[in-house]
Amino acid sequence: MPVLGRLPALRVVQSLSAGVENLLPHVPENVTLCNARGVHDTSTAEYAVTLLLAMLRRIPDLVGAQEAQRWSAGFRPALADRTVLVLGYGAIGAAVEARLVPFECEVLRVARTARSAPHGPVHPLVELPSLLARADAVVLTLPLTEETRGLVDAAFLGRMKDGAVLVNVGRGAVVDTAALLPELRAGRLWAALDVTDPEPLPPGHALWTVPNTLISPHVAATTSAFRPRALALVRSQLARYAAGVPLANVVSPGRG
Repeated sequence: MPVLGRLPALRVVQSLSAGVENLLPHVPENVTLCNARGVHDTSTAEYAVTLLLAMLRRIPDLVGAQEAQRWSAGFRPALADRTVLVLGYGAIGAAVEARLVPFECEVLRVARTARSAPHGPVHPLVELPSLLARADAVVLTLPLTEETRGLVDAAFLGRMKDGAVLVNVGRGAVVDTAALLPELRAGRLWAALDVTDPEPLPPGHALWTVPNTLISPHVAATTSAFRPRALALVRSQLARYAAGVPLANVVSPGRG
């Protein structure tokens, strides 16, 4: 986005996405960058739970059975009584938990550092290895940083329970695709991926056809809930800027 450097009066860039890793390198150092924290919580959390339920109740298999006109009855896992680990317990992670609570499941919260939350403790990343063994499902709501890139690697996946579900509504590169594919081919894990690495996922890529996998094209946040929340944020930020009040959601403060 070289155009940003050609706007000498520019002082603030307001992103309408929560993740700004692709935008940040293009923002001049004297310009403040704000993200859209809070705008996508509702849609993304709703979709994360949708994907989790779809995989547990084997909805993709039922769709295939319907297309084949085959009556496919049988026993399937429920979300009730399961343990779900939410990795990346920020605003979206908390929104995911709020939607999981009515399903009568246990939620484990993990973030970079330990803290308390309304429903229970947030565990630090250093405790992740031991927590993974307890989880029937892992929901990723992580941003992409140098710390999180490839975090879900072979060691991470190897600690997950047999039959566990991995749901990613964060960033594709958080997951090591090469490490995930063998687990899916073996049928040991299940995965619902709204984001992938690479992205967009090209035709012919193994993720399209590997078993136990549901792929969607990064659509968790693109719903009717986006526009009213985005407009509310922009109006609030403009009012703050005009009043000389500190802006919300500052990712990178302008210098100079």
